[in-house]
Amino acid sequence: MAEKTETLIDFIWEGFDKQKQKTKGEITAKDETVARLELRKMGIRVIKIKPKPKPLFSKRPKPITPGDIAVFARQLATMLEAGVPLVQAFDIVGRGHENPSMADMLLSIKADIEGGDTLAQALRKKGIYFDDLFCNLVEAGEQAGVLETLLDKIATYKEKSESIKKKVKKALTYPVAVLVVAFIVTAVLLIFVVPVFEDLFKSFGADLPAFTQFVIHLSEWAQEWWWMVLAVIAGAAYIFSYFKKRSHKFNQILDRTLLKIPVVGMILEKSAIARFARTLSTMSAAGVPLVDALESVAGACGNSVFYDAVIQMREDVSTGQQLQFAMTQTGIFPHMVVQMVAIGEESGSIDAMLDKVADFFEEEVDNLVDNLSSLMEPIIMVILGILVGGLIVAMYLPIFKLGAAV
Repeated sequence: MAEKTETLIDFIWEGFDKQKQKTKGEITAKDETVARLELRKMGIRVIKIKPKPKPLFSKRPKPITPGDIAVFARQLATMLEAGVPLVQAFDIVGRGHENPSMADMLLSIKADIEGGDTLAQALRKKGIYFDDLFCNLVEAGEQAGVLETLLDKIATYKEKSESIKKKVKKALTYPVAVLVVAFIVTAVLLIFVVPVFEDLFKSFGADLPAFTQFVIHLSEWAQEWWWMVLAVIAGAAYIFSYFKKRSHKFNQILDRTLLKIPVVGMILEKSAIARFARTLSTMSAAGVPLVDALESVAGACGNSVFYDAVIQMREDVSTGQQLQFAMTQTGIFPHMVVQMVAIGEESGSIDAMLDKVADFFEEEVDNLVDNLSSLMEPIIMVILGILVGGLIVAMYLPIFKLGAAV
């Protein structure tokens, strides 16, 4: 079980420096003993030290994101390639990081390394942020003496993975956000605007058009039962979140359904293939055995359908079957991907071939996201026109009818 990130404490201290001049300042450490030891190394004779008082209204800590991990991997790879010692590199990156939570975690890892842990061991203690793939590659780099090279590959992998995730989120977030706004606008019109027109129409004393009557009845229902609609939406969101986190079967059904949606399904499928190829390429280049690599690759695909397929591939490969045949039996990988893997296996350059596959499908995702955005704009305009425009027309029909009668 992964350990939680150790919290570092800010201390304020007073003492004498090497010139016996009285001085004071602040220091961050795991506890008071470590803080005193650090100050002693700096030539400070401590008189008084205590934890820094926390402000009355402290801000909520900023969470550590996958983007922070990707930037950290690139910074650490760059520093090690420049010849900066590992501990010093952690100190520089940690103290200079703009996210306090990330800075605390990096300085905690630095303390673990100073305590005798390898980098891989220290990272595994923060398993919530560093997955098995990250830790396994770091361990392989340390054992082979090529840590900076492996860190560069990890950084590239993380950057590419985060980039494709952002593109997929962009493709799905825009239409959902617009539809939510359309729903809210429609609800406001039904609950607050239509009743005003209803009172006006009652004074006419004439029969209303069928469309107007339908909208008025819908408004009356919305005014009476709006709380039920909100309760159903909140309940559905909770149930969805509950099963999404706990039920693999639910995720299978959901992912399989999403893959069948036009355009959106293609984006999800191609992004999963790109992540599969990029992850397996990175691990293969690091010398990780194929059977071990496939276990990490399965979790990196981000789709339960591809997860199950890769796990099945792992079982087939462990019995001596070639990767290309195992991929063919799953029935979810395009022929081009299987052929590229086959060429890589025959030529002994599977990592290079998978890298080309990842580049190709990442570009495909780029193009599909742009096409989806262009396609969704007119569709969204039509939906908004039907919802909002329909309500407005329904409210003005009686006025037009009255004007014609006059």
